[in-house]
Amino acid sequence: MSDQNPYEKLGVTNDASFEEIQNAKSRLSQEYREDSKLVESIEAAYDAIIMERLKMRQEGKIKVPERIRFPERSVESSSTFTPISASQSPSWLQELVDTPSRGDILWPAGVFLGLGLLTFLDPSPASSTPSLVIALAFCANVYFLNRKENRFGRSVLMGLIGLLVGVGLGIALNGTLNFSGLADHQVAALVALLIFWVTSSFLR
Repeated sequence: MSDQNPYEKLGVTNDASFEEIQNAKSRLSQEYREDSKLVESIEAAYDAIIMERLKMRQEGKIKVPERIRFPERSVESSSTFTPISASQSPSWLQELVDTPSRGDILWPAGVFLGLGLLTFLDPSPASSTPSLVIALAFCANVYFLNRKENRFGRSVLMGLIGLLVGVGLGIALNGTLNFSGLADHQVAALVALLIFWVTSSFLR
């Protein structure tokens, strides 16, 4: 095992996600808990991968989850309360929710706000502008989601879900609240943009 690189020691690929690396380390540590030297080797491999990922994050090559980007925050908070361990929270929630940086929130907000303003260029019911805006927003949403974890298929799926929820909710809201001065397709586009911003900023 000494000739293996850190990824091989944990049995993961070089492009494995943080959750996959963490799960592999936990599984192997539990499996070989009787062998202290092997557990130390597993811990060292995990530490080497994390340090490599942090270095790549500093160089702007990848996005590292907030919880390992600033590990000192976890140390400070542990003195005031006992955090829920990763194994206690649902795995689907860990894989879905992101802790965005300010840039991860502001960049999508600026793009979707700009697209939202375009919906008011032509308020006529026959205008194709809202449809174009939604198409551009969908592509932007997929881009922002894919940039986080490089999982294009998942990003497209989440974008489609956001599109359906946003347009459906927009049409329902306009039918219920009847926003004066706004056509159905404008309200649907604006609500879809809001949903796209939430998903691209706080999900992954």
